[in-house]
Amino acid sequence: MPDPAADGFERYYADKIWDLIPATYRHEDGIAVQPGVLRAIVEILAAQAALLRRSQDRLWEDGFIELCDMWAVPYIGDLVGTRMVSALAPRGQRVDVAKTIYYRRRKGTVRVLEELVADITGWEGKVTESFRALARCRHGLDPAPTAALGLVGRFSGTPRGGLADLRDVRVAALAGGPFDEYAHTPDVRRARGQTGLFNIPKVLFHLYRLVAEEIDGATPFARADGLTFTFDPSGRDVPLFVRRRRLTDWDDWHSALPWEVPAPLSCRLLGHGEYRIEEALVQALAAAGIAQAGELRSLAGVRFRDERRLRDGLSLLPSAAVFLGAGVFDLILEGSLVDDCGKHALVPLTADQEGALWIAPDGTAILPRARVVAGNLADFSLTVSGKDAIVDPERGRFKLLGPAPDPLGVRAAYHHGRSGPIGAGTYDRSDFVLPPPKNLVPAATVGSRRISFAAPPVNGIWEIVDSATYGPIDDVAGVESLVLQAADQERPYVRLEADWIVTAAAAGEGKLVLDGVWFGADGTFSIVLRGAWTQVIVRHATLDPGGVDVDGNAVHPVSLVVEGQVDELVVDHSVTAPIVVPPGGLVDRMVIADAILDATVAGDPVLALSPGRVEMRRVTVLGTLDVERLDASEALVSGHVDVTDTQNGCFRFSAAPQGSRLPRPYRSHVLEPSLRVFTSDVFGQPGYAQLSASAPAELLRGAENGSEIGAWSSLMNPIKLDSLGHKVEEFLPFGLIPVFIQRT
Repeated sequence: MPDPAADGFERYYADKIWDLIPATYRHEDGIAVQPGVLRAIVEILAAQAALLRRSQDRLWEDGFIELCDMWAVPYIGDLVGTRMVSALAPRGQRVDVAKTIYYRRRKGTVRVLEELVADITGWEGKVTESFRALARCRHGLDPAPTAALGLVGRFSGTPRGGLADLRDVRVAALAGGPFDEYAHTPDVRRARGQTGLFNIPKVLFHLYRLVAEEIDGATPFARADGLTFTFDPSGRDVPLFVRRRRLTDWDDWHSALPWEVPAPLSCRLLGHGEYRIEEALVQALAAAGIAQAGELRSLAGVRFRDERRLRDGLSLLPSAAVFLGAGVFDLILEGSLVDDCGKHALVPLTADQEGALWIAPDGTAILPRARVVAGNLADFSLTVSGKDAIVDPERGRFKLLGPAPDPLGVRAAYHHGRSGPIGAGTYDRSDFVLPPPKNLVPAATVGSRRISFAAPPVNGIWEIVDSATYGPIDDVAGVESLVLQAADQERPYVRLEADWIVTAAAAGEGKLVLDGVWFGADGTFSIVLRGAWTQVIVRHATLDPGGVDVDGNAVHPVSLVVEGQVDELVVDHSVTAPIVVPPGGLVDRMVIADAILDATVAGDPVLALSPGRVEMRRVTVLGTLDVERLDASEALVSGHVDVTDTQNGCFRFSAAPQGSRLPRPYRSHVLEPSLRVFTSDVFGQPGYAQLSASAPAELLRGAENGSEIGAWSSLMNPIKLDSLGHKVEEFLPFGLIPVFIQRT
């Protein structure tokens, strides 16, 4: 829909109506005791005329579900007779109406059930029919069972009939999940956890709610030896994720495979490579000058389950020494790798191809797929001959096996899991990234990563163009209006080597915006605000709350310290360490929305503000609060809350521990300290600040609109789940029981 502010209808109709009014009244309106009253009434009428004009102009579009305004969606839905899902899930509502007839034509199929997950909720899903995984005594006239119940033997090769081969570790790793290939005895209990899942009427919906966010061209954290790294630039162990591979054409549907769902990437999945020699490979090797390539035809059509078996097969050929040579064997590995295996889908050949990860030791050329192997780097001692790198995706680590490169020049790409767009990330921020004119911060190189600004006064827009690591950053003074932002869909990491001091202009009041940047620190450093500020905005940013790196060293938190005076401090869609207002500092009004405030490492309180007013909307606080005035809605505070002025503000649809001093609570809840509320409270982990499935119902559905309480309230996950349940009930065959399992 066009931007209403761009069509100019309000101005057009205001001038047109104003011209119809006699000049004497217009003149009197300008010299009256309260001038402009008549003009204000005219502008109100003009706004309604503009609204009516836009509605008339869109009458044609409102007849099509793809183009119509949201008010028209229920009317079109009524025409096709669909069961409308919640209006709080507008995307699912529109898609449901658009595809109602499509769903009805395929009602009852696994295909449409999996498609419903993606369409209604935006999540990824894997649907399995429990009766297919039930063990039974087979009659002699029964057809021969398939090689495997799950992936038809393409991943692990489970014996016929789903018999448990306890010697095969790959099969055991799949047990209990959506790709389980074992046969199970019937379980007639109600589904709860891992019990009651396998029975004839049960249909299991495995839901993946987390987003696999791609970080492209990041600077990995280098350990002291210069050969071992973590993908995460702060040095944390962060599990890598599989990239989501959603079908664009559902007519080519197949049930999701392990390398197609946004879930934690296991070492075995990354190392899952299967090989088959075809005529095309033989011809390619012959064209490359390998005269003995014809010998490979004796192995044509044989599917080798892993690299070791392929190597054993080649060793039986007369020219085994040629085929197992370093260069030739790499060509065979790449040319014989089948499409339907984990390694082919997860490790790309070039940085432009789709995949889960890549490593470029020199910052430009990525390591060949055949030279990368998965392995356990718990102590980094593992080594492999004939390879260039070992990747441990479960810990987010990798080890280079060649000469040590310059650590500052290494680049990598990977995917990590997150609940939604809070904190610095590579998600779409196009509505907030300010357009040119702007100053581009020079891209980080081996020689320089410093962020420097022009001579004072420092003003304008400064943009960091990629997701590399930067630092140090120069102090700035004389700020009138300064914006430091990351480019859209980039996540730069700025490492402080000292306090970053930002001082407002002495002659006037300044404005500062920090957007899309992740701030870390080499020590106990902070972002310090001095001078008089009209407004300070921290948006889509991360001020590292601290933690522990791969070697057990402290990752220091980066606090925001207000030593000056700030009229309004806004924290929006961000993750921050404690916000500190020392004596002499002042924040008149603080607005925090869709954010996480974390004092787990830095220590309480996460916010101490007196005097001043704090407004919170959809906020998760990991720590205590000590403020003068508080107005909170959908806020989840894990620590004690102490509000001085309880006669002002409100604590509505929120939760805090017993004994907190709160302003006028309304439908708020007591947070029991013994309950496990979060999937994880460790920054960097995929389920960070996400409510666990075992959290109390008053937290999971305690918001005003029926969503969860806390920072992720705006994701509407409970609403989406309810909407999915209603549509599954409509299109699931009669008598079957849906079971929803949240895998992430």
